[in-house]
Amino acid sequence: MENRLIGCYIHIPFCNKICSYCDFSKIYYKKDIVDKYIDELLVEIDNSYNNDLIDTLYIGGGTPSSLNLKQLDKLLNNLNNKFNLSKLKEFTIECNFDSIDYKKLDLFRKYGVNRLSFGLESINKDNLKVLERDIDKDKVKDIIKYCHKIGIDNINIDLMYAIPNETKEMLKKDIEFIKKLDITHISTYSLILEEHTKLYINNTKYIDEDLDREMYDLICNELKDYDHYEISNFAKSEEYESIHNLKYWNNYEYYGYGLGSSGYEGHVRYTKTRSINKYLNGDYIKEDGIEYLSEKDKIYYQIIMNLRTKYGIDLREFEKKYKSRLDNHYNYLKLIEEGLLEINNNHVTIPKKLWYISNSVIVRLLEEEV
Repeated sequence: MENRLIGCYIHIPFCNKICSYCDFSKIYYKKDIVDKYIDELLVEIDNSYNNDLIDTLYIGGGTPSSLNLKQLDKLLNNLNNKFNLSKLKEFTIECNFDSIDYKKLDLFRKYGVNRLSFGLESINKDNLKVLERDIDKDKVKDIIKYCHKIGIDNINIDLMYAIPNETKEMLKKDIEFIKKLDITHISTYSLILEEHTKLYINNTKYIDEDLDREMYDLICNELKDYDHYEISNFAKSEEYESIHNLKYWNNYEYYGYGLGSSGYEGHVRYTKTRSINKYLNGDYIKEDGIEYLSEKDKIYYQIIMNLRTKYGIDLREFEKKYKSRLDNHYNYLKLIEEGLLEINNNHVTIPKKLWYISNSVIVRLLEEEV
């Protein structure tokens, strides 16, 4: 299976500050540990990369921009040399505004990064206090302006909502601030209280469910001129939809490298260890971190991922991929009759008015197994 087109995710777990809500694999930045980590990451890539054509490369975290200039240069230089990037379409790096500067942005540009994803979450002081984040609005504007100056025009901003004590008015001001920035993509997230996070440990409560729904509707309405192509994602136009993330939602294969990363290759989904000590000793795979997929498992993932997007399940592609029709596995026609699904041009989708309860719709479909 050489020279196939495949995505690649690389996890950089280091942060200068740990936010109260974050459950991703992360640790405080320490220069000597970062140096060892980069070395081990490159060994991991050497051990399992098969010279496939990487068409999307995504470096996430953690906070990749927390690395110093020398470390970033070493990482990016090695990735350019190790991977076959001749067909690369999209190269994304996640950044925080408090750890990014002109020199790092210049370095990204030098190595072919053409998309940046910034964690903003909110500009409201009360929200930021809850999330334990610092945002300087003037720096946000300045950094975005500099990105355009050096030719990185594809920019995502993360927006979080349903934060304790947040009002719809606060959320609307956040959206208005983001819309005034010259960016191409907005990702929205309702706060999830994950175990082992500070908010969870402090027994933080979720906001009222009705208010959460109203906030989602507010976001959709405020961004109605955007291409709402996935439940939580909005692009300025279709050309700015995240090619890499669409790989996940289309159930395509991708490499995963680094602490806590996940990947999907062939008949296997895998998750890497979240223990930095194990990882640095070359023990990469998480205990129970390998899932061997049957055809039924692949179809299950196809359904739950595809139905997150406006494109839904492509019936022709499904039949070509699995040599079988979708209705041989799940009675989706019953849900169409109930108005929970719709079909257009051989694509089965969840109506946008039901996207907020999409998980319930997907569960209903999975109950209609043939």
